Amino acid sequence: MQYFIFLVASAVAGDMNKPVVSADDPNLWLEEVMDEAALGWVRDRNAIAVERLAEGEEFQTLQGRLLSIFESDDRIPMVAQRGAYLYNFWRDAEHPVGLWRRTTMVSYKTETPDWDVLLDLDDLAEKEGENWVWHGSTCLPPDYTQCLLSLSRGGADADVVREFDLTTRDFVEGGFFVPEAKSRVGWVDSGHLFVATDFGEGSLTESGYPRVVKHWQRGTPLEDAVTVYEGETEDISVGAWHDHTEGYGRSFVYRGVTFWTNEIWEWRDQGLRAIHKPPGANVSIHRDWVLFELRKDWDLEGVVHPAGSLLAANYPRWMKGKRDVVALFTPSESTSLAGYDFTRDHLVLNTLEHVRNKLDVLTPPTRGKGAWTSSPIEGLPEFGTVSAWPVDAEHSNQLWFSVTDYVTPSSLWLGEVGEEPEQLKTTPERFDASGLRVSQHFATSKDGTQVPYFQVAHEGAGSEGDSPTLLYGYGGFEISLLPSYKSTVGAGWLERGGIYVVANIRGGGEYGPRWHQAALRENRHRAYEDFVAVAEDLVARGVTRKERLGIQGGSNGGLLMGNMYTLYPEHWGAVVCQVPLLDMKRYTHLLAGASWAGEYGDPDTEDWSFVQTFSPYHNIDADQDYPPILFTTSTRDDRVHPAHARKMAAALLAHGKDVTYYENIEGGHGGAANNEQASFMNALAYTFLWEKLTAEVVGE
Repeated sequence: MQYFIFLVASAVAGDMNKPVVSADDPNLWLEEVMDEAALGWVRDRNAIAVERLAEGEEFQTLQGRLLSIFESDDRIPMVAQRGAYLYNFWRDAEHPVGLWRRTTMVSYKTETPDWDVLLDLDDLAEKEGENWVWHGSTCLPPDYTQCLLSLSRGGADADVVREFDLTTRDFVEGGFFVPEAKSRVGWVDSGHLFVATDFGEGSLTESGYPRVVKHWQRGTPLEDAVTVYEGETEDISVGAWHDHTEGYGRSFVYRGVTFWTNEIWEWRDQGLRAIHKPPGANVSIHRDWVLFELRKDWDLEGVVHPAGSLLAANYPRWMKGKRDVVALFTPSESTSLAGYDFTRDHLVLNTLEHVRNKLDVLTPPTRGKGAWTSSPIEGLPEFGTVSAWPVDAEHSNQLWFSVTDYVTPSSLWLGEVGEEPEQLKTTPERFDASGLRVSQHFATSKDGTQVPYFQVAHEGAGSEGDSPTLLYGYGGFEISLLPSYKSTVGAGWLERGGIYVVANIRGGGEYGPRWHQAALRENRHRAYEDFVAVAEDLVARGVTRKERLGIQGGSNGGLLMGNMYTLYPEHWGAVVCQVPLLDMKRYTHLLAGASWAGEYGDPDTEDWSFVQTFSPYHNIDADQDYPPILFTTSTRDDRVHPAHARKMAAALLAHGKDVTYYENIEGGHGGAANNEQASFMNALAYTFLWEKLTAEVVGE
């Protein structure tokens, strides 16, 4: 599922043991995340949800099935190469918290790689009495023996950063340590780090992210680190990193002004040199090349490069003021840039045409003279979603490839640029896909826009318009929903005879920045109109009917669900709303919400005139008939505040609506901290949907 900060203090004052009540918002007290009264309300609702959905044999069987998928030993262990080793983090039934481990390429290519365990996180969590959740590692090249490990308590975005020595297989006593915060930490050299973290009062932005980045020397207190850059409190965040490419060692400083605009500098001799670019362009630098990914049109030296383009320039020349660029990709009405990655000598370009992938290898001119050349990557399956990324971008031209679609198990391929790749590993079938067919369709939205969507169904399903159908959507932050092998959907929905549909609505990135920007701020309703258009097309095509049509989405997709529920209630048989935004009047005051004002608008300004039209919490109609709804969230979600779901559920329950609520006490923004929790949350959603969408059939 696509989900777009321990928790910062609520803006509400008052005794922690006494509910805070406002005449304007009687549920304001539920914003006190750890307040005993609020947690008591949560536990009561959880108990009801478990009694309703999770105590039957069918639920237990489904959860067990899903857990076996999450913990299966024959999953593809995805790896990252550092020096001579491939590193992987792994969870299974014996190690639910996880193992950090490594192997060699030769061993990895075998069916049963020989894994060398570097850290047993289950053992560490037990010894330290912490519910650690792995957030990743950063190791210093070229030896990769000095590492920074990020560990989260309970799955929150905030984590603790600790130095780990791979020669001793232990944390470094007196080594680098950054306390729990939403930090951005990276190596400069063995004795220095760049650190953007919570340095105390005034060091965070209004969004709760670092406002100050410092250069920290080993053996000195963190508070004595030298300030590199300070942003503004209204910014999203700042950060810095060092490029360790041999012969190209450079440091860069980044300022996220809004979610969609930024500034970047090269940090040299304790000074900053700005990299000239439009505010909305993203920049990447590889050896002698700087690339610009445009979100708006850019008039450069009299030439207008459209939004969605990818431009390249010689970095040294660019920094000297030479403004000559090469357009590596220019979008059309049907195409967009899905991504790109450098190997040592080439650039791999991943583009979409009507939400279908195409990979090409671009080769820059030698010594900067001549033209870039392009050639397609041959030898990969022509179906599904294909992605590529470098094995070792500094030293080789090898590439990893992932191939996946809705019904074909995902596979991992390995190849050298210029040669056909070989399939290395594949996921076994997790559900019975026999007879399933994937098709793409287009619905006409209210303003005439053609909106693509994918449908997965058994041959003949929907011919009578009575099949239980699950429609999934997101529609925000320029995130594309591409086909992928969804084991949980297959086992929990498709095998039971359900139809699964994914809507590629505006707000996403399926057609690049224009598709996203079409549904920003005051135009947010276009995303909702697109989603409804897909629903209406499913009914018009005879696939299903409204009583059999369920919908699901999380985070920004949860906001989508809230608006489908309040604005278009007559279209749905059931709704699953996960880790959602729902109170759009208060969202900028809750956790990371201020960082999303560029997406939705600022409700504390005149923007409220349009924001309120898509604020589900404020659009509840006590007299409206609403479909059954399941809200799920996480207490330890420090990105989207759990109060969104709490308050919405409480308000609806007060009006006697059919509401089921479950809040995982752990899990962060993903909703689950381990495989057992993930299987429970998935089983809860599918059980709720199946019962509600087939209830009439059972009754008959």
